[in-house]
Amino acid sequence: MNLKLLLADDDAMVRAGLRAVLNSEHDLEVIGEAADGSDAVALAAELSPDVVVMDIRMPTMDGLAATEQIVSGGDAAPRVLVLTTFELDEYVFEALRVGASGFLLKRASPEDLVEAVRVIASGDSLLFPPVMRRLVAEYTAAGEQADRLRSNIEFLTDRERQVLRLVARGKSNREIADELFIGHETAKSHVGSVLTKLGVHGRTQAVIAAYESGFVRTGEG
Repeated sequence: MNLKLLLADDDAMVRAGLRAVLNSEHDLEVIGEAADGSDAVALAAELSPDVVVMDIRMPTMDGLAATEQIVSGGDAAPRVLVLTTFELDEYVFEALRVGASGFLLKRASPEDLVEAVRVIASGDSLLFPPVMRRLVAEYTAAGEQADRLRSNIEFLTDRERQVLRLVARGKSNREIADELFIGHETAKSHVGSVLTKLGVHGRTQAVIAAYESGFVRTGEG
């Protein structure tokens, strides 16, 4: 069964290039294209793609606002892969904060793009911990937001805290299971419980919560 993809970019040439790369894979299918964020939101609701490949800077509605609306549908919502020119960018951080599953630089290779789409569709997040640490250090929130996150983390069990630290290091469910010597489904269940207790929609938001709350420090490996 093919993964269904929606492309959102205001540059028609960029969309054509993305479509050519992605449609060349046997398990990927581009089912729609949007030239701005509002079109992306409408097409995501109409077509129910598995992944939206989203540019950040677009007219009418940017990729940040579009991502927030698209992921608000909960578990059934499409996952969002953000495309960006610069990895250290406040827009990138905000897109991850509101629920994008990861980001990819526009200069990335076709192979990296295909792999990123597959990783995100599988339920994992496309995270680069060193970059995430720098983003959080530069753009992190403070005050009530951090206090709320710290309060939520207090409800985690010891095992769930272990799991959150591993998620913050960019570990997949399989890698978490191997490191903690537990079953894959058990690891998946723990991750789900962590997301619920933190009040976040996905692994990327959990990572940001771990750093913003101070549970994981920006200098940790």
